[in-house]
Amino acid sequence: MAALALSHVLPLGSRLNRLGRIEVGGCDLVELAREFGTPAYVYAEDDMRARARAYLEAFSARIERFEVVFAGKAFPCSAAFRLLAEEGLGADVASGGELHLALRGGVPAERIYLHGNNKSEADLEYALASGVGHIVVDSFDEIERLRGVSARVLLRVTPGIRPSTHSYIQTGQEDSKFGFGLDDVPRAVEACAAAGLELRGLHAHIGSQILELEGFEKLAEVLSAIGDFPLLNLGGGLGIAYTAEDRPPSIEDYVDALLRGAPDDVTVLCEPGRSLVGNAGVTIYTVGTVKHIPGVRTYVAVDGGMSDNLRPMLYGARYEAEIADRPGGADVCTIAGMHCESGDILVRDARLEDPRAGDVLVIPATGAYGHAMANNYNAVPRPPVVFCRDGDARVVVRRETLDDLTARDV
Repeated sequence: MAALALSHVLPLGSRLNRLGRIEVGGCDLVELAREFGTPAYVYAEDDMRARARAYLEAFSARIERFEVVFAGKAFPCSAAFRLLAEEGLGADVASGGELHLALRGGVPAERIYLHGNNKSEADLEYALASGVGHIVVDSFDEIERLRGVSARVLLRVTPGIRPSTHSYIQTGQEDSKFGFGLDDVPRAVEACAAAGLELRGLHAHIGSQILELEGFEKLAEVLSAIGDFPLLNLGGGLGIAYTAEDRPPSIEDYVDALLRGAPDDVTVLCEPGRSLVGNAGVTIYTVGTVKHIPGVRTYVAVDGGMSDNLRPMLYGARYEAEIADRPGGADVCTIAGMHCESGDILVRDARLEDPRAGDVLVIPATGAYGHAMANNYNAVPRPPVVFCRDGDARVVVRRETLDDLTARDV
């Protein structure tokens, strides 16, 4: 079995088989395309399990009291919640829908944390009825909505830390829709007490896809200075490798940075999402057309696009791409989606080997926020989710059908 040049962005254990095809979780991606159709989200189960264990081992080697909680928004799928719960992780959910998936996936309610800057009455009622462990309160209005109920809460704090990442996924700076500013925290603590809520600790999250550790080093120090609480939830945000140039910090270095300013007498929580599932997943497509525009570019159009991966259009996110049975190559191509937008471009300047209609094209590192942001633009049914392990593939979310598109019509 040959090694892959892009192995650091593909799921752990990915390789080329004897036919020269990419395998994920021991499964031939060309064969998966034939069996399950395209587009399809394909995950290596062992990759997610290995990263969950790496987080637990990194914390247990450094502190006694901690909890690792899966940020479900990255991959809101009951099978993912179940797999990570089996590895000992709790869950962070940001809506009633994510809560429903976590509970369906077998996450114990007491190990679930409900987030959100504008939780609905229905979300709060569902959380309380389900017995979730903690609600992360985000505003004075929300504290009032919870007045008189029996609930454990954390205060979401805006720590005034602006990390190096896209502005759309910065969340810790002073100008943020999330949480209480540092000046408002004392009044929020008093409001929780007046409302009869059990305030257990503080929560902060500075952003997502962060590749520099400086912001994380400050976070625990800022929260610890606010006061003594039994829980400090330091959020997530560790970035991953999307391209050959990306070199994210290791999980061990990230945990070191998080704990640098944390007191010894508190329980520390961490909420990884993208770094648990992002590199565990790839998306497979079928090439439909190849258009050469002399002196301009070559468009390689696939049977998906912004309906299954909105990140390039939303954030300018960059990815790699490969032909599943001819990885490598020197032909500079633009991977275009099938939708009615000129901006429906998945990858710019991909280097492929003689792309042609019928090829199975692979985009790695789509395990986070692909399925989560999938939509029905142009009334395109959403793709299935396929889990692979030791050469066996199973569908955990089926492909939508045309009938699904009309199922809610009245």
